[in-house]
Amino acid sequence: ELRERLRSVKHTILVLSGKGGVGKSTFSALLAHGLAADEAKQVALLDIDICGPSIPKMMGLEGEQVHQSGSGWSPVYVEENLGVMSVGFLLSSPDDAVIWRGPKKNGLIKQFLRDVDWGEIDYLIVDTPPGTSDEHLSIVQYLSATHIDGARIITTPQEVSLQDVRKEINFCQKVKLPIIGVVENMSGFICPKCKNESQIFPPTTGGAEKMCQNLNVSLLGKVPLDPQIGKSCDKGQSFFSEAPESPATLSYRSIIQRIQEYCDQHHFHEEKII
Repeated sequence: ELRERLRSVKHTILVLSGKGGVGKSTFSALLAHGLAADEAKQVALLDIDICGPSIPKMMGLEGEQVHQSGSGWSPVYVEENLGVMSVGFLLSSPDDAVIWRGPKKNGLIKQFLRDVDWGEIDYLIVDTPPGTSDEHLSIVQYLSATHIDGARIITTPQEVSLQDVRKEINFCQKVKLPIIGVVENMSGFICPKCKNESQIFPPTTGGAEKMCQNLNVSLLGKVPLDPQIGKSCDKGQSFFSEAPESPATLSYRSIIQRIQEYCDQHHFHEEKII
């Protein structure tokens, strides 16, 4: 059933990090907006952070509900070519706590993959919780019935974050999940007035760049801090349209282009094998 439902998904990208609060959901939302800017592409964003679903808020969909049709659950659409699914749509209030053990979480993830009528999709982006536990094992296991292009891992520059991200990279290697690359988020702050750059999270051990060299993983790019990102997420608006000239926007667009190029190469390689 899973294989049949996901047959129409061309590319699947997991967004991972060992650490909480480094910007996974923010990047997932912006990756979805960036890919959906091409109206010819159909994009789906699946939020499997069961206990802390922030995607509905970031996508401006708070208060929306899931509708059931003959072909399954219908995603909630931001644009005609951008659909979203999250446990947040199933809660009676955004403040409700989801107090579930592992098997129930895994069951919901399976239901999201099996019962949501996504239709034909070019990109399925999966936003995950922090860590390397139930949800991560489940999504990799369920998606192995089809294919995963790879994982995009996000970190911040300080060693406390990198420590957990190394574990995440190790997890990917153990479960044979390809790594598209690492993004260093909150990489310095450029003052809008004096244009000087400050290191809010000092890269005491060399940051993501040094870690990627040591572990032989691609560094996709560095995204500077911009207060407008947080404001846009709280308002449920796309940061790209709110601050098109921001250095952070330029970094995001460059990283998204690299992810697209990776997916295209991956797809071409698979077709050659077939």
